Amino acid sequence: MDAHFLAVGLEWFEWAVLAYFLMVNSFYLLLLASAAREMRRHVLASRGESRRQVLSSAVAPRISVLAPAHNEAATIETSLRALLALEYPDLEIVVINDGSSDATLDVLRDRFELEPVHTIYRRRIPTRPVRQLFRSRIYANLVVADKENGGKADALNAGVDMASGGLVCAIDADTLIEPDALLRMVRPFLLDDRTLAAGGTIRVVNGCTVRNGRVTEVHLPRRFVAALQVVEYMRAFLFGRLGWNRLGGNLIISGAFGIFRRDEVIAAGGYLHDTVGEDVELVARLRKTARDLGGPDRVAFIPDPVAWTEVPESLRVLRQQRDRWHRGLADTLWRHRAVTLNPRYGVLGLFVFPYFVFVELIAPVIELVGLAGLCAGLWIGALDARFALLFFLVAYGFGVVLNALTVLLDEMNFQRYDSLPQRLALLGLSLIDSMGYRQLTVAWRVEGLISFLRGRRDWGLMERRPPPSTHTATPTT
Repeated sequence: MDAHFLAVGLEWFEWAVLAYFLMVNSFYLLLLASAAREMRRHVLASRGESRRQVLSSAVAPRISVLAPAHNEAATIETSLRALLALEYPDLEIVVINDGSSDATLDVLRDRFELEPVHTIYRRRIPTRPVRQLFRSRIYANLVVADKENGGKADALNAGVDMASGGLVCAIDADTLIEPDALLRMVRPFLLDDRTLAAGGTIRVVNGCTVRNGRVTEVHLPRRFVAALQVVEYMRAFLFGRLGWNRLGGNLIISGAFGIFRRDEVIAAGGYLHDTVGEDVELVARLRKTARDLGGPDRVAFIPDPVAWTEVPESLRVLRQQRDRWHRGLADTLWRHRAVTLNPRYGVLGLFVFPYFVFVELIAPVIELVGLAGLCAGLWIGALDARFALLFFLVAYGFGVVLNALTVLLDEMNFQRYDSLPQRLALLGLSLIDSMGYRQLTVAWRVEGLISFLRGRRDWGLMERRPPPSTHTATPTT
């Protein structure tokens, strides 16, 4: 009798998991349809515009690019020269040397002819002490702050305080921004005063040719783990975040490349120190604060401003990254749990937050338990092969279709990978993504949730190879 009840319980549970997957994947299709429509609208609206007009426009808002640096002596010169070459009419570069123990500050002094300045700025966000401010003799728009080490969030807060732009662009130290990316990214701020923040597409730089801090040739990574992430990043940005433009606005802007209204960041208190997901937490807090105070709350995603970043090439480092990402998401949703299902926050509370709680946060747990239940059900005979086939078609067949359609959406609009072998390889990667790789990331995300519940707050491991110019597909000079 006990065995009978166990079999019936397992069967009902697996049907419930199957219904959950069907609901989630149906919503993913809605996101993809929304993304395709938004992509078409964006392409048609921007086709007749000349971004070059922004270069000579007197109304273009000043943008301060915040570049935190900690022990970046080997790469800081190349990265900074690439930032100084960005195409934008009113640009300020603020480098925050966050207590580097190597020669980062010496490199900056020597290569950019820094001289001490006694600029007075109003400290509105508490940070670790700033020891000295410098300005370049050869680049009037380059400011360098040397401060005591306080971590990335602390460095960004110091940069927000001393920035002079109405907009601040937060980037990672290793991010490579395309020359016209800021011209593209500023568009929603010019068109809509309600725009609070904007994010752009992040692409995988592994395997690409980089010269002088610029991606000159796009190639797929040679290593399989990194290559799988190319499709994953496409899916996350081109239908995940783009689709949310029409469905309530984004809750996530990548810490590697995002623009914010400076005054709103200061009013919200800047980046938090005690979280590993400071980027997503800031966006959630900004949107919540905006709804509380009646300020601008639109967070836009623009598909064509591109920044390139290096992704992990080993499973060990990738595991640490995904664990940290999921801990950051869990921490953010817990901190702002009062928003979830709260009609006071409109679509943010009734639609956006519930999606991130019941899909992005909990889905890995349901998927992992569902797979375990499926195996147990097959073992004791409660489920048969037909149900297992249906389960995999619903749980993973949809994913294969979504991957392929995302690759098609990217190819129709951007054609970054312009050779037939690379396009075929992308299609192949989109097909095998669900065959082992997805299950690994699911397990790692569950580990991240467990780590969060146990109170873990460290960043974990992130290894980086030498500067991109030394490991690209072809030699650079």
